[in-house]
Amino acid sequence: MRYCARCLYPENHPLGITFDDEGVCSGCRVHEEKDTFNWKPRRAKLKKMLERYRHRTGANYDCVIPVIGARDSYFIVHTVQKEFGLNPLLVHYNKHYNTRRGHRNLNYLRTIFDRDIYSKILDPALLKRITQRTLELRGSMYWHCLAGQTVLPVQVAVRYKIPLIIWGAHQGVDQVGMFSHEDEVEMSRRYRKDHDLMSLEAEDLIDEAGGLPERELRTFFYPHDKDIESVGVRGIYLNNFIRWDSKAQHERMIETYEYESAAQQRTFDTYNDVDCIHYSGLHDLIKFCKWGYGKVTDHACRELRLKRLTRDQALNMVRQYQNAAPKDIGEFLKWMDMSEDTLMDMVDRFRDPRVWQKDEASGDWTLLHSVLDAPMPENADNVALDVKESCEFQVTPSKDPAANEEEYILMHRGYVDDFPAKNKVTS
Repeated sequence: MRYCARCLYPENHPLGITFDDEGVCSGCRVHEEKDTFNWKPRRAKLKKMLERYRHRTGANYDCVIPVIGARDSYFIVHTVQKEFGLNPLLVHYNKHYNTRRGHRNLNYLRTIFDRDIYSKILDPALLKRITQRTLELRGSMYWHCLAGQTVLPVQVAVRYKIPLIIWGAHQGVDQVGMFSHEDEVEMSRRYRKDHDLMSLEAEDLIDEAGGLPERELRTFFYPHDKDIESVGVRGIYLNNFIRWDSKAQHERMIETYEYESAAQQRTFDTYNDVDCIHYSGLHDLIKFCKWGYGKVTDHACRELRLKRLTRDQALNMVRQYQNAAPKDIGEFLKWMDMSEDTLMDMVDRFRDPRVWQKDEASGDWTLLHSVLDAPMPENADNVALDVKESCEFQVTPSKDPAANEEEYILMHRGYVDDFPAKNKVTS
């Protein structure tokens, strides 16, 4: 297994990755653009573009912003509303695996920015049936989350004739350098299917005998191309126009709006996925079982590229978190009414044979290749980046210390009355 000479990514990255003559991966090379581009004219280009979507009469929203109770939601809404002066409609797909902290973050976000929000909550029984099927077909417990989060904003944009959707960072750009920032790649049905949904559309789940009739899956159907074209819907990514730094952006949101962070099970990043009880737990273990690496590698590579970690420090992060046992497995199994053996039998079918080998006698799996065991790439010293700042992540105090953050919560109070008025933002 080949690994990048600079970061820790392996050649079996599911999004696809390439290496140049120096052994540096395509993701690292595109990441270099963050420090070589002049971002001022790119921001000016974004401003000019956004002006074309502003409703002068206020008769409709200027854009749609997909939001959750974590990740870049605060930063995107802040940037679009406060810095560019647009009137966004927030769109939220309730993924069911919610923490109370995530709901608090989402509710405070609505309160602080005084925004309208369109939220969809599906029947948990339906989501269980879908999850059963996607585990069988792709070994994925998270398919419905990705499907809902990527289709609902498009459906809302078409329904309410709002032609602009604003997303944060394009994963294919930021992780593996699938595109340059200069390409200004936009949201597409094909990328959603091939990468977000692992080539599994909702239409592929239709099976009357299996309990997934078409009428129950329509909520995940992507709008027809003619409907999208009639409204002119497009989805842009802010990271093509603004130098994207998730850590710095979250810390700004913590300071400005008291965004809540929290320790995560299998990574050192305390900012990005505090809204989900499974994302950095069981979901990440499943990712590791498939590809031989987990979210801690994603986060370590990101911070290494942003010059906050040396390669050795990044390896130590992986060593510390990669084998951490998730605490949320029992909760998921109880929800699904499923045994751990059944779950793992489904996941095991999707292990990458390039990195995993099964002992047929014992049934045990052995990881054949890990960046922790791989020799240091020959050119590592020549392509290493100089560390410019520390890599410390904050854990903020909880606004509700008595809350049990390890249990499912489907929904919570939708608006917060007592947030300090001095922090409220108006456009």
